[in-house]
This record gives sequence, structure tokens and C-alpha cells, in this order.
Amino acid sequence: MRRSALAALLSAIAMVPALAADPQVAIAIQDHKFVPSEVPTPAGVKVELLIKNEGAVTAEFESTVLHREKIVQPGAQISVFVGPLDPGTYEFFDDFNRATTGRLVVK
Repeated sequence: MRRSALAALLSAIAMVPALAADPQVAIAIQDHKFVPSEVPTPAGVKVELLIKNEGAVTAEFESTVLHREKIVQPGAQISVFVGPLDPGTYEFFDDFNRATTGRLVVK
């Protein structure tokens, strides 16, 4: 009896769909530019931004409107979670080089 109950439980677990992971969006920092500088993201879901610094100097991903700031060492990658966000445009920048800007375009 125990084996059949265990088999039934395992069978039921196998039929449950796996929870979907948060969508990921890759952004590179190259030559003091975010690539891409305009990042499309879906509305209403949490998104993981994977930011890789391909430059030779330290950068800082920062967004006042998203309340995020994180240092990115040369050659390193960071992860920043945002959202769920409403449709709109959300600016971000490199706080160590203010000319380096980008934006999330949430639809």
C-alpha cells in the first residue's frame, strides 16, 4: 500500500507545471555606453537585469526612479531585479560616468 501511495504522489508531482523563472535581460557596458541603451521589458512581471561591465574601469548601474544602484567591476557581471513595473520609460545611468545612460521601455 505504501508503494502505490508513493507512486501516486510522485505521479501527481510530475504533472504540476514548473514555476517559470523571472525573465532575464542582458545589458553590457562597453566604451562608456550601455548596450543596448534602450531595453524592452514586459510590464507586470519581475525582471532580472544581467549587467556585464566589458570595460576596463569600474562602473555603477544606478536608477533613481527604480531605487537601484550597484557597482560593476571591470569584467564582472551583476544581477539587478526590477518590477513588476507599469508600462513606461525608466531611466538608468552609470554614476561614475554620467554621460553613460540608458532606459528600460516597459510595455
